[in-house]
Amino acid sequence: MQEVAARELMPRFKHVAAEKKHDGSIVTEADRMVEAALAEALPRVFDCPVLGEEMNEAAQKEIWRDADWCWCVDPLDGTANFAAGKRYFGMSVALMYRRKSVFGVILDPNSGEVFHAVQHGGAFLDGKRLKPLPAKHLAEAHVEVGRYKRLGRLGSALLAHKPFRKITMSGASVLQWSHMACGRVDAFLHAGEQPWDYAAGALILEEAGGRIASLQHDDYWRPERPQDWSKSVIAARHPALFDEWKRWVRSHI
Repeated sequence: MQEVAARELMPRFKHVAAEKKHDGSIVTEADRMVEAALAEALPRVFDCPVLGEEMNEAAQKEIWRDADWCWCVDPLDGTANFAAGKRYFGMSVALMYRRKSVFGVILDPNSGEVFHAVQHGGAFLDGKRLKPLPAKHLAEAHVEVGRYKRLGRLGSALLAHKPFRKITMSGASVLQWSHMACGRVDAFLHAGEQPWDYAAGALILEEAGGRIASLQHDDYWRPERPQDWSKSVIAARHPALFDEWKRWVRSHI
């Protein structure tokens, strides 16, 4: 990931044009080149299909539905920031078995930080294990929010009845997950992420001692129909904070 970032990603920072995809999101040549490089390299590490954000949807869903093992790749999360010259974006790679992550890595190519986790094996920042963080009340918390406009009345409640100290919308889920795992952010709310958005980050947070759920289900990784892959997110870096945050969110849905 570091080699690909140095070769394909960072030389294009501030030197690439953005295009709109059919879903309204944006893509750049950097997204495509990074994904192509990772799709070539990862099967040499572990031989299984690569599910990438920039693949066509039919191919994505075929892998999601039929493959026991797959690499799940977000070549550039925070593309809007990248295209605008803002240094808040990251790369994410996860190895998944039957749609659950067993290994995940997130790289911040600006700071050089590498977050990784192994299922039941802990979470790490630059090779040092992330330790459980102290408790914090929701009233003191810094909360990150994604896809705010899709939250409906819950989004309105976030601003009208703020239960927390601070809200930010930084625009790169993989870094939001990582920064929560190491305590720079306390809690997270997202209306709906695709596998490449959450595959590595959710595992890293869990292995660091955090907790996750969707808006509807307490078991975030619960088996769904194979064609279902988008997940909403309620998450926090500490179990007690998570319980408080989850109660508030679900009471305002």
